Amino acid sequence: MTYDITGRVLFITGAARGIGEATARAAAARGARVALVGLESERLERIAGELGPQHTWAPCDVTDQASLDAAVKHTVAELGGIDVVIANAGIANHGTVATSPADVIARVLEVNLIGVSRTVSATVAEVEKRRGYFLLVSSLAAFTALPGMAAYCGAKAGVENYGNALRFELAHRGIGVGTAHMGWIDTDLVRDVKADSSTFEDTLRKLPPPLGSIATVDECVAGFLEGIAKRKRRVFVPKSVGLLAGLRPITFSWLGDLPIMAQAKKMVPQLEEQFRRTGRAFGRTSVGMGAPKD
Repeated sequence: MTYDITGRVLFITGAARGIGEATARAAAARGARVALVGLESERLERIAGELGPQHTWAPCDVTDQASLDAAVKHTVAELGGIDVVIANAGIANHGTVATSPADVIARVLEVNLIGVSRTVSATVAEVEKRRGYFLLVSSLAAFTALPGMAAYCGAKAGVENYGNALRFELAHRGIGVGTAHMGWIDTDLVRDVKADSSTFEDTLRKLPPPLGSIATVDECVAGFLEGIAKRKRRVFVPKSVGLLAGLRPITFSWLGDLPIMAQAKKMVPQLEEQFRRTGRAFGRTSVGMGAPKD
């Protein structure tokens, strides 16, 4: 059976740009009512205005429980409840653990993993009322690892297993739980990394699909909406990412280490130097610690 989103309320974190914004627009076009939440109030207000009066927005920092609780309260007051939660807010730091301030690494973990758990805690009571669905945004990074992405990979792997356990905990309440696993998506986040590091681009060109491929935002949105419609336990974008999930015993073995380790001694110093020259801990469009919004 298809879980029709027409008339249902979707609560989307990180909705000011990228995958979150595009998902909100596509869901609204299918008749859903959308609550856009995130840090960039001006963008959120503009997008909600473009979508129409049956939608709403709220400022929200997913690492701040009071902020999340306020966004949920506002959504329920404006739209009557919450059917689906897309825990999408995420950031990625530029640099390695050895060259990044501890607070930068912690911020990535706090937003990408703790932010997901806080989002669930803030919304679960409302979602239970409608026997709804959670889509927790993990990544291909849950199934593999690259240098320069330690905090991101750790957080996304955590989201996957948090979602696995949450699925069991919420089943008797009639709530479905899925995790989304995307490869590289053509968003501001990925474009920012490419702009700041030629080594990153060179590495992508050497990796086989889907590790080295970049999918469109529209492909990702289609995967998300299909996952919601079918209340899937896993969403893969592109679908070939699912193959890597099954290959984890190899990718996380000494054999899987070989191709990355062969390049790491040269690649890591290059990454560190390129990111050091930018003077930024995050990309240009990230709303994070010390990150400009231009």
